[in-house]
Amino acid sequence: MKLILATLFVASASAFSNTAFKPRSDVKLFGEYGASSTSFYTTTEKQDSYASLADILGEKCKDEKLREVITDMLNACADITEALRTALVTVEGSSNTFGDAQLSVDVVADNIMWEAVKDSKVIREGASEEDPIVRDVDTSGDGEYTVCWDPLDGSSIVDNNWAVGTIMGIWGKETGLIGAKGSDQKTALVALYGPRTTVVVALDDGTYEFSYGCTPEGCQLPDGTWEPWICSREKIQISEDCKIFAPANMRAAQDLPGYKSLIDHYMLNRYTLRYSGGLVPDVYQQFTKTQGVFSNPTSDGSPAKLRLAFEAAPFGLLVEKAGGKTSDGISGNSILDVQINAVDQRTPLCIGSANEVDRFNDLVVNKKD
Repeated sequence: MKLILATLFVASASAFSNTAFKPRSDVKLFGEYGASSTSFYTTTEKQDSYASLADILGEKCKDEKLREVITDMLNACADITEALRTALVTVEGSSNTFGDAQLSVDVVADNIMWEAVKDSKVIREGASEEDPIVRDVDTSGDGEYTVCWDPLDGSSIVDNNWAVGTIMGIWGKETGLIGAKGSDQKTALVALYGPRTTVVVALDDGTYEFSYGCTPEGCQLPDGTWEPWICSREKIQISEDCKIFAPANMRAAQDLPGYKSLIDHYMLNRYTLRYSGGLVPDVYQQFTKTQGVFSNPTSDGSPAKLRLAFEAAPFGLLVEKAGGKTSDGISGNSILDVQINAVDQRTPLCIGSANEVDRFNDLVVNKKD
């Protein structure tokens, strides 16, 4: 396993043939900035003006109450952003339901989310990964939505000051959570807290990205004003092919020959390794680079850790809305087809560029037997 890891990191810095993969027009590679030829740089240029959150939601989200819950959740992400800038990463002295020690930032982010769902006029139920119980928060009786969230995904890397995020899946009251599927989600949001805060949101016709903290040095709206949320990427499309891979749960390669074969394929074909150990940045890059694959198979020796409702289903909706594909790692079918039978249900997952998810199914899922 040590040899595999070492080879992977060496492979990530190696050149790959420019005939094997054609980059999208909004991504530069081949070392234009003096970096290695496996680097992928954006070519997205600054616009003269940007659409506001309200404008995009008005055009791309026909349900008025859904627009309201999206706005409420984005405001919570803004509050978490500000909290992360000042909070120290320390052990809180408490543990969550699974016995994991909670960090100060976990508690801060979770409290902000609970306050947001309780204050919302359109949310009826909430469930946090920190305490996976669906709780009634609807005091008026007019709530429409069940919101499930991972308040701060990436607790094991946040002390390094690496990028972390918040993941949210939103279901309607006609299904609730238990017994529903990922395909029943009304929308999903994933926030990435790095040098900037950006959030991808599933809207009626696709996946959109919104950026927080607009200033006069940043982005101006068409009418000359400044707003905290602007639309920084519209209707994102993930390529069918890719050259970026993020292999999670690599211990499973010791038990699954198919997964080892898949990793060998990545190395032999000069794919670029981009993996931090944080689910949010490791999948979110698919929206910014418009390509990539994240794989997390499981085995008896390396069981599933990803939560279906809190992590896999929300990301699944966002990626499939952007033209990507998902695999449940068991049948090879979409993760959105898996029924949620328990709040803390775990699952394997492969997600990203369609042809690479197909490759995962061929080499890993279909070879287990």
